[in-house]
Amino acid sequence: MALSRKIRKVFNSQPTIEGAGVYLKRAFGFSQIPLFDPFLLLDDFRSNNPADYLKGFPWHPHRGIETITYILEGKVEHKDSMGNLGVITAGGVQWMTAGSGIIHQEMPVGNHHGTMGGFQLWANLPASQKMNPPRYQDITSGEIPKLQLENGVDISIISGKIGQTEGAVKDIAIDPQYLDITIPSGISYTHQLTNGYTAFAYIIEGKGVFCQDDKPYANETLILFGDGDTVTVTTENKSVRFLLISGKPLNEPIAWHGPIVMNTQDELSRAFEEFQNGTFLKQSQ
Repeated sequence: MALSRKIRKVFNSQPTIEGAGVYLKRAFGFSQIPLFDPFLLLDDFRSNNPADYLKGFPWHPHRGIETITYILEGKVEHKDSMGNLGVITAGGVQWMTAGSGIIHQEMPVGNHHGTMGGFQLWANLPASQKMNPPRYQDITSGEIPKLQLENGVDISIISGKIGQTEGAVKDIAIDPQYLDITIPSGISYTHQLTNGYTAFAYIIEGKGVFCQDDKPYANETLILFGDGDTVTVTTENKSVRFLLISGKPLNEPIAWHGPIVMNTQDELSRAFEEFQNGTFLKQSQ
């Protein structure tokens, strides 16, 4: 018999400043370790004010993690130490596996109205893969499978599988499911999840009732679920749009400072020493 998940904890995203002065909302981060294992952080950088985001995220290193950037409006221009150049456009995703180390920059650019809409999720890498070569999966909007169910529910499958439809991003260690779901008003939708996997929803539009709770939740609210096989979301007189993200916990020790996440303090110290002395990058162009 399927076990319906319950709400474990609710978070409201909090204002913070990152990069060279980007004003964003953090849904969860360092202070929530290890509650979201294997995920580390989720930032919401939606804004109608270019002053909030144009300073961007100049050159900085990463090691030991994956950064997942999903853009709704505007674009993010990026370049890295391996000579890669690219643009993440509206509706697209960049799943970057930093592995042994990469230095890159990410510069948000609003649309013609000055609107920027996007999210960055950090996922941890298992110890066995932290020093693997870096790689990118750059996915355009048109490459992301989109389902429309009979009840009007729309689902974009960034990663994971629904029925026979597989998401655009593949071969990730934590077996993630990353979905963008819109449920119209007056609908109840039950989604299958893998028992034992960490799962949460981050609302980005409208209102919805999660797990038969006694009240609806709205924009910029994150809901962490307890364990189980399914999660049910119900709408009343408004539709709801949310990111639904799940993955297999690593259950490994975390040593984290800034953009680098390792398993021990020795590994973390070594990474920063290498960054300082010029031996950080293990892969050439």
